[in-house]
Amino acid sequence: SNLLSNAIKFTPRGGRIEIRLERAGSEATIAVSDTGPGIGADLLPHVFERFRQGEGPATRRHGGLGLGLTIVRHLVELHGGTVEVESPGELGGATFIVRLPLLPSEAAGGPEIQRLAPLPVGPPRADGLHVLLVDDDANTLDSLRALFEHYGARVTAVPSAAEALRALESLRPDVLVSDIAMPDEDGYQLIARVRELDRERGGAIPAVALTAFAADDDRVRALVAGYDVHLSKPVNPEEVVAFVTQLARRGRAAA
Repeated sequence: SNLLSNAIKFTPRGGRIEIRLERAGSEATIAVSDTGPGIGADLLPHVFERFRQGEGPATRRHGGLGLGLTIVRHLVELHGGTVEVESPGELGGATFIVRLPLLPSEAAGGPEIQRLAPLPVGPPRADGLHVLLVDDDANTLDSLRALFEHYGARVTAVPSAAEALRALESLRPDVLVSDIAMPDEDGYQLIARVRELDRERGGAIPAVALTAFAADDDRVRALVAGYDVHLSKPVNPEEVVAFVTQLARRGRAAA
């Protein structure tokens, strides 16, 4: 619905909006096209980034792209899919293309679907990883520390966002795991400050929100705020370690 709302917002009176749904092998493809003002080449690679917006008159008139496209990207990726945009320029309209994997029974004999980021079989190992834990509850913090150390991680555990920021810049951990509901600065404020940092200061660190806020809106809010993964309590301990380890190693590979 966000893609369709975006198309309606940017298409002038008398313009055209087209929606196509196709199946290609093991994927379903949804394309939303419009004849609005289009997107400049300099903005195309950044359309799905948080708070990014174009500079043209149509963008200013409608208040920018805002969070809608960022939410689209996160929701699509949560379902194992991808989203991209094509536009010939600021006067040529735009086409947003969503590709989602079909379940094996729906793929009609197509190739086996490769799930994104499958969890490894067997106990996870976090050897060599440095995990920064943030939680204002001392018992939870101690439990998480013991859990990650049991699986081989080096752990820095702090009770506040302020201490987390100091540890991030001075110790350069591999991954951040934070609670959301904390006094003074909550987890949303923490990740916002982290993402404002340069990469060299830890601004691109992989980050996990580990929280009792479990509604779909909470998940989207955490992802839009800057977390890479949202895990809701209570959680399976091995799964937490597996998700965090996998995210940290992926971050290392991309660095």
